[in-house]
Amino acid sequence: MALRNTQYDTIMREYDRKQLYNRHLYEEHRADAYKAVPRLSAIDDEIASLSLNQARAALTGGTKPTADLHGAITTLAQERIDQLTSHGYPADYLEMHYTCPLCQDTGYIEGKKCTCFRKASVELLYTQSNVKEILQKENFEHFSFDYYSDRIVNEATGQTALETAKDAVRKSKEFIQRFDDSFQNLFFYGNTGVGKTFLSHCIAKDLIDSSHCVIYFSSFDLFDQLAKNTFHRDYTKDESTDYIFDCDLLIIDDLGTELTNSFVSSQLFLCINERIARKKATIISTNLDLDKFNDTYSERVFSRIASNYTMIKLIGDDIRIQKRLLGGK
Repeated sequence: MALRNTQYDTIMREYDRKQLYNRHLYEEHRADAYKAVPRLSAIDDEIASLSLNQARAALTGGTKPTADLHGAITTLAQERIDQLTSHGYPADYLEMHYTCPLCQDTGYIEGKKCTCFRKASVELLYTQSNVKEILQKENFEHFSFDYYSDRIVNEATGQTALETAKDAVRKSKEFIQRFDDSFQNLFFYGNTGVGKTFLSHCIAKDLIDSSHCVIYFSSFDLFDQLAKNTFHRDYTKDESTDYIFDCDLLIIDDLGTELTNSFVSSQLFLCINERIARKKATIISTNLDLDKFNDTYSERVFSRIASNYTMIKLIGDDIRIQKRLLGGK
């Protein structure tokens, strides 16, 4: 996925910083070595002179300035190594070093993004997601079906908690696989502690790892951010504010735990509606059942969600309590 201009600029500024740092380090090494071993400066001058004469000869069509330019330069280069090592310096002390030797800290190789650029993109996206640390623990690799009972049954569907969880994971992975090809949204609902947030984090990690921009907000933080933008004229927006409407995936967690009023309801509708119009995916999780959700946020909000989101209900015993009873395992 393409980065926003501000994200791209952030990464390229870091490349500029690396280039300046490594250039400064190179200049320091050269000044240090030339002072300690004056012959090194003379060797480099001779190599530069031979290379310049050869270039001039090639441009003018004249004869070569030396019978064996390569041999002469090789001899001088070996003498430089001998001088360095004999005075206690590494053999490559006067070479320009790069953080990424592949692209030489430009981010590109023959017009294509270097592997280090993708790594930098993913790291930036993790930092901006608001869930960088938690995703190290909450991901599909650590997702376990052991906490879902095969005895608790959803009377509406006839599925057990275990079957429901497996179905939710399947739909979540399909959501990831089809993310770039089709516009989708997910709505996780169910009692506290049944894995709604955990599953949202699993999806977030996989999408960030594939260079998608994912932003996570608890419902309280989201509406707090929107309120600051609306009512505080002197409030300086941060980048996460701009991303609310146009990040690749917005996760709104624990909807219903905030203090609900007409402002919250209208802002939720605005956010949902705007992202649908832009075809930007959203995941919502809530502890409210569907009737309570409808009463809390109005019929138009519920109608928008019901017609544009895949509704996934999770059931079962509180996993957090189960883990505590098992000593945190």
